[in-house]
Amino acid sequence: MRHLAAYLLLQIGGNASPTADDVKRVLGAVGIEADDERLEQLISELDGKDVNALIAEGSAKLASVPSGGAVAAPAAGGGGGAAPAAAAAEEEKEEKKEEKEESDDDMGFGLFD
Repeated sequence: MRHLAAYLLLQIGGNASPTADDVKRVLGAVGIEADDERLEQLISELDGKDVNALIAEGSAKLASVPSGGAVAAPAAGGGGGAAPAAAAAEEEKEEKKEEKEESDDDMGFGLFD
């Protein structure tokens, strides 16, 4: 990731095709040692490609990945009696989870001991 960040910084700074030595200089300026093998792989994979097009392509791919957290909304209309029961069951599960999490906190020592 640090190699890619340095590469992109160089491109933003006006270097259209950064070399491995350019990236090493950027990383060295902040005290980071470059991994030659990974750096050469990065340079070879990005050689001759438009980074802006690659970022756009990657963003399009990420947009199709489900991000989780989406909950199906209950159906409107009939079946009103089942919804409160389901909500009560969920609350009980959450309470049980919270109790377990609290019991895991005590590991035999205090934070300020």
